[in-house]
Amino acid sequence: MPGVLNVDRWPELHEPIMVVALSGWVDAGVAGSGAVSALREQLADADEFTTIDLTDHMDLQQTRPNAHWSDDGERVIDWPEITFVTGTLGRDVVLVSGPEPSLRWPTVSESIVEVARTLGVRDAFTLAGMPSLVSHRRPVPVLATATHHSLAQEIAPLRMAYGGPTGLQTIVQRALGDAGVRSAGLWAQVPQYVSGSPSPPAVRALLRRLAEVARLELDLRPLDARCDAYAARVDAGLATRPEVQEVVDRIDREQGASTDDLVSEIELFLRQQPGE
Repeated sequence: MPGVLNVDRWPELHEPIMVVALSGWVDAGVAGSGAVSALREQLADADEFTTIDLTDHMDLQQTRPNAHWSDDGERVIDWPEITFVTGTLGRDVVLVSGPEPSLRWPTVSESIVEVARTLGVRDAFTLAGMPSLVSHRRPVPVLATATHHSLAQEIAPLRMAYGGPTGLQTIVQRALGDAGVRSAGLWAQVPQYVSGSPSPPAVRALLRRLAEVARLELDLRPLDARCDAYAARVDAGLATRPEVQEVVDRIDREQGASTDDLVSEIELFLRQQPGE
């Protein structure tokens, strides 16, 4: 039946973490999807062990099947699905990726939780990007949300409290937390004026933060050249639109001033403390 797990076999893993990125409404700069793709490229002993068939969960006029030719010359149709891939990045990892479905979110969420329970996942991370008033000339901030207080203390800075429409990743994060899996959402803050285009710096920022909090072994150097090319491309585009560049320059100055002010306040506080 579409919407349930199509399990080939259950892998044997040791204290795996789960990483979830579902492309769709909340993934500015294609940050989450790009990060999972980069993780998969470095995954040792990669093994796709199950999928969720989304054929009856999608508006197929919005998320269309893909057609391609196989190596033996046959026409192949790839229907939308969520895939589960295991492997190692210094520790066992379960990667969950695919499009955000249009329908039956509770069913899909429950299936992801079932995988986490079966494999003994204790910690899970969702990856995404959100448009923000930040500058592409500065390091991409990564804010977090968490289902458990202990995890929130480990992954600060936290995203400000939000109320309003949300995506399936937030539903999955909450469902995992309710099932006893410590779950965090990592949100790359993507410059709003380029949030519709793939952002290598946002991908790199997510991967760096994930590696820190999840103790993964990752090589981020392959992204360096792409990040440099991206920054140059954005600057070249802004040079042809002076009115937009003026706004971006103001965002850059205000972001820098905020950081400098914070440092000054900390230094002043420390100077005012009595010596020990």
